[in-house]
Amino acid sequence: MNVVFMGTPEIAVPTLKELIDNDINVSLVVCQPDKPKGRGKKLTPPPVKEFALQHNLEVYQPDKIKNNQEAYDKIKFCNPDFLVVVAYGKILPKEILDVPKKGPINVHFSLLPKYRGAAPVNWAIINGEEKTGVTTMLMDTGLDTGDILLKEETFVDKKTAPELLDELSITGAKLLIKTLTNFDDITPIKQDDEQATYAPILKKEDGIINFDEDATIIERKIRGLQPWPSAYTYLNGKILKIFEADVVKDNTEVEPGTIFDITKKNFKVKCKSDALVIKELQFEGKKRMNTAAFLSGYKLENGLKLGKNS
Repeated sequence: MNVVFMGTPEIAVPTLKELIDNDINVSLVVCQPDKPKGRGKKLTPPPVKEFALQHNLEVYQPDKIKNNQEAYDKIKFCNPDFLVVVAYGKILPKEILDVPKKGPINVHFSLLPKYRGAAPVNWAIINGEEKTGVTTMLMDTGLDTGDILLKEETFVDKKTAPELLDELSITGAKLLIKTLTNFDDITPIKQDDEQATYAPILKKEDGIINFDEDATIIERKIRGLQPWPSAYTYLNGKILKIFEADVVKDNTEVEPGTIFDITKKNFKVKCKSDALVIKELQFEGKKRMNTAAFLSGYKLENGLKLGKNS
């Protein structure tokens, strides 16, 4: 079996590793170009490139994939049975999708047709899904609209987006091998477009906490908006990111966004219904820390209101 692999970030690495571990020939690895990173804006290779080079695989990093004859020729030259795509980062044109002899297969981190798009794991958590999962599908030119091959479910529980994505990246890697191995016996299933939902790319403003929402809704956003843009509010005009909080039943009669019940370990914030106990945060200009560490160096007062205009 001969595969061309296309993927870029850390979540794509487990699938590439699984291909290598299963002695599947990866004739080419295609990923996004190196990007400037950090304060020094040093050009940094994507995780897939680093992993591929460690395993002596050929890496190709085109600036664009559409209308790129060189990219087409390079992939075509490999004569792959399958194109395996995991979070490559660009929509692939039809001429590339048509290259593999058996098909282009995508590993998508949702139970399609739910959560088509760029941020399926984040939105599954934010929307309070009990379950999500991984789907392998035959790719077409649409946005995650191809025929479904295999699916595997997992419970969301109280996982953060990075935790759930790490789990799904490993589940997806194993599901991909199962898909390739049994490909000839799998009957592709058309997606029901009427059941489709979307998971658009996250924007910075998605992270703003509105304490006029229920505590349960805000807590899901705190888990689902990691690692970026994070769920954040303002404390005395400075950004306060919240990374962990527990929902507690509370009928204290104060306005939503009000801080109360400050202890040495944590504090509560009133929401539309119930309250949040803040357990981990990051104040502007400081490192991420548990609330106890923050409170030991910052004098917080009961009755203070969080928010941009407070």
